[in-house]
Amino acid sequence: MIKYLAPAKINLVLEVLGKRNDGYHEIRSLVQAIDLCDTLTFDLADSISLKCSEPSLETPDNLVIKAAELLRQRGGQGKGARIKLEKRIPWAAGLGGGSSDAAATLLALNVLWDLKMATSELIDLGARLGSDVPFFIHCRAAVIEGRGEKVEPVPVSARSWFVLLVPDLPKMPDKTRRLYACLDSGHFSDGHLVDTALKCWSTDMPVTPSLLFNVFDKVAFEAFPGLEAYWKRFEEAGAENIHLAGSGPTLFTLFNSKIETAKIYRNLRNKKIKAYSISSII
Repeated sequence: MIKYLAPAKINLVLEVLGKRNDGYHEIRSLVQAIDLCDTLTFDLADSISLKCSEPSLETPDNLVIKAAELLRQRGGQGKGARIKLEKRIPWAAGLGGGSSDAAATLLALNVLWDLKMATSELIDLGARLGSDVPFFIHCRAAVIEGRGEKVEPVPVSARSWFVLLVPDLPKMPDKTRRLYACLDSGHFSDGHLVDTALKCWSTDMPVTPSLLFNVFDKVAFEAFPGLEAYWKRFEEAGAENIHLAGSGPTLFTLFNSKIETAKIYRNLRNKKIKAYSISSII
C-alpha cells in the first residue's frame, strides 16, 4: 500500500493576459500549496477502482480515475489499483482539490506500478487532465504560465498562514468556463503583478498581503450570486485583503503570523460559517 497527501493551493496572484487562439486563456500566476490535504491510498489490484468518503465523487469523471486510466494507457497496461480517497478539501471551491488528487494518483501509481516515468512525462500527462495538475506534480510554490501547464518552482522557506471561508453556495456547473466568460479585455493585464510580488518574495519572506491579486475578484459577485454577503461577513470577522481562491467561491485572507488567524477563524466558526485556519507548505 502507498499513501499520498494531496494538498490544496492558493493563487496568491492570478493574472489573465488574454485569450488564446485555442480557446483557452493565457494566465500568469504565483501559486502556493497549503496544508489542507486530501489523503489517498493505493493498493495493487486487477482493475482500477475508487472508493471515496464523498460517494457522489465516485464517478468515471473523477480525475483520480482519469489519471489512473491515462497512466495505464501510457505504460501500465495490465496494471490495476484499488484507490481510497478521503476528502478534506472542499470540491468545486477553487482550491484545486481534484487536480491535486489527480497529480497524487500519477505520482503514486508511477511508484506502485514501477513505471519509472520521469517527472517531465508525468507533467505532460497531468496537462492533459487539467490546467492545475502540473503544478501539483511540483507542489510547494511556483509561477505558472500558459494555461497552467508551464510551471517554474519558486524556493521558499518562510511560512504563511491563511484563513479560508467556504461559502454555502450551490455548486456551479462549468464554473471556470463561466468565470472566464465574465472577463473582457479590460480585465487583462501584462504579468507585472506577478513580477512585483516576486520582487518582495525571498526564501525567508513571503508575499505581503497588499500585493495579492485575483482577476476574478472583479467579477466574483456577478458569477456567484450570494457571495457578496459572505465577503461582508468575512470583513465583519476582521479580515482584510480578501480575495477569491482560484476560481472560487472560496475566499481567503493571508497573514504572516499564526496568532493573527485565530480570532478571525474563531469569529467565523462562532457564526457557523465553514472556515479553515491553515498554513503554506514549505
